[in-house]
Amino acid sequence: MRCPYCGNTDTQVKDSRPTEDNSAIRRRRSCPDCGGRFTTFERVQLRELMVLKRSGRRVPFERDKLVRSLQIALRKRPVDPDRVERMTSGIVRRLESLGENEVRSETVGKLVMEALKALDDVAYVRFASVYKNFREAKDFEELLGELSGDGERPVDENRE
Repeated sequence: MRCPYCGNTDTQVKDSRPTEDNSAIRRRRSCPDCGGRFTTFERVQLRELMVLKRSGRRVPFERDKLVRSLQIALRKRPVDPDRVERMTSGIVRRLESLGENEVRSETVGKLVMEALKALDDVAYVRFASVYKNFREAKDFEELLGELSGDGERPVDENRE
């Protein structure tokens, strides 16, 4: 593993342990040249996934991009980072288990939406507003109506 500080390719593993959900191995490393210390994660990758964008362009699936999107949606929300990591691993496993080397961006978006809806309503609405490209307030009203239960807007009992 290349040292991120000096570029030396001969780094040493000081400590290895599984992550909490056993989806990766966390390795603490050090560089004998510059003394820098850093952490790497080793994960199982079942297949190389490509994402087919709406534009027709194909790009490699990037777990880090998925994590960044989730972190933006979950910014300032009271959600444990370990839950986010487990959710990310679950989404990646579901994508890999589809049996295809190519997945549509809509498929990725739907899986993220499902996971966020179960985790945090505010993050779900934030992600949905970007993913579904909301343009006006009524788009939010419709989504909030779906969250309230049966997809219809909540009834104000004080109104006649």
